[in-house]
Amino acid sequence: MIIDERTSRSETVAAIARSIMTAGRTAPKSKGVDLIEIVTITGETVARLAEATRRAGEENGMQFFLRDADNILQAQAVILVGSRSSSMALDCGYCGFMSCAAKNGHPAVPCALNSVDLGIAIGSMTARAADLRVDCRVMYSVGAAARRIGLLEECRTVFAIPLSISSKNPFFDRQTHR
Repeated sequence: MIIDERTSRSETVAAIARSIMTAGRTAPKSKGVDLIEIVTITGETVARLAEATRRAGEENGMQFFLRDADNILQAQAVILVGSRSSSMALDCGYCGFMSCAAKNGHPAVPCALNSVDLGIAIGSMTARAADLRVDCRVMYSVGAAARRIGLLEECRTVFAIPLSISSKNPFFDRQTHR
């Protein structure tokens, strides 16, 4: 049997994405409460997300959204990772309120520990990508656009991690739109 790397790339990136998602799932969580949601998208869903990212950039005037919209079209897959919002009942004050009861009166303010857990998951996921020698980048812009089109809609905060298996990392030395 001969397995050609170029023709097996889509199944390779799917296996790698599964491994990266597992790293996010097994990352430590505050009080052991898992509020993290993770999905991988490919093909037409990536194209739809790129268009949503482009529209968001045109509407908000942030040029890096346009660059990132082009950039994810160079990826074989995009992992979306987000956190649902729930107070951890620790009264830590990290969110800016003195107690969780006070914060809960302001549902637009996320629990700071939800964001910390998301950051730890993203760190584990990008470390796993590095272990597997697949190129990636964490993108706020694409995560924000994903929420706009209903991907991970139950999550308060979403980030995207596009994956690329290619000769040159498309997420490095990126051109800006001016």
